[in-house]
Amino acid sequence: MNDADVSKQIQQMVRFIRQEAEEKANEISVSAEEEFNIEKLQLVEAEKKKIRQEYERKEKQVDVRKKIEYSMQLNASRIKVLQAQDDLVNTMKEAAAKELLNVSHHEHGIIESILHHHHGGYKKLLHDLIVQSLLRLKEPCVLLRCRKHDVHLVEHVLEGVKEEYAEKANVHQPEIIVDEIHLPPAPSHHNMHGPSCSGGVVLASRDGKIVCENTLDARLEVVFRKKLPEIRKCLFGQVAA
Repeated sequence: MNDADVSKQIQQMVRFIRQEAEEKANEISVSAEEEFNIEKLQLVEAEKKKIRQEYERKEKQVDVRKKIEYSMQLNASRIKVLQAQDDLVNTMKEAAAKELLNVSHHEHGIIESILHHHHGGYKKLLHDLIVQSLLRLKEPCVLLRCRKHDVHLVEHVLEGVKEEYAEKANVHQPEIIVDEIHLPPAPSHHNMHGPSCSGGVVLASRDGKIVCENTLDARLEVVFRKKLPEIRKCLFGQVAA
C-alpha cells in the first residue's frame, strides 16, 4: 500500500469518526433538549398545582368568611326580632299593670260614689286575697301589710275574713295584726322610678319566717310568667324555643 492509499484510508477513518461524533453530539443535544422540556413541563405543572392549591385555599377562606358573615347577619336579625317581640310583650305587661290601677282605684266623697262599682269590687278582692293568704299560711296569728290608702278597706273586711277562714279551715278565728308599716303607694307621675304597689296584701307569720305575697303586682307577675308561652304563640304564631 503506497502513501496515497494510506492517506485515503486515514481520511475515510477521520470522516467516519467525525460523522459518528456529529451523530453522537446530535443525539446528546436531542436528549438534552427532551430532558430540558420534560423538566420544564414538570416545573410548569408544579407551579400550576401550587397556584391551583393557593386559589382553592383562598376560595375556601372566602367561602368560610361569607358563611361567618351570613351567620352573624342572621343572628343579628334574630336578635332584633326577639328584641322586638320582647318589647311588645313588655308593652302588654305594662298595659296590664296600668289596668290593675283601675281595679284598686278608690277615692273619697263624690268620686267614690262615681267609682262605687270599682270600690266594692276591690274590697271584695281584698277579702278574697286575705282569705287565700291565710289558707296558705295556716297560722293562728299573722301580720298583714297593705297600702296606707287601703287600710280602711282592709279593716272593714277583717271580721268577714276571719269567719270565712275559720269555716273553711275548720279552726278558730285567727289573730290578724295590721302592720303600721305600709306597702308602697300606687305608681304615679310623681313617683315613676320608686317602689310602688298597685294593690293587694302581704301576709306573714308573726315571726316573719313565712311570707305570702298576694299583691296585684305579684299575681300579675306569676300569671304573666305562666301564660308567657301562650301569649307568644298568640302574638307570633309559635312558641319561641
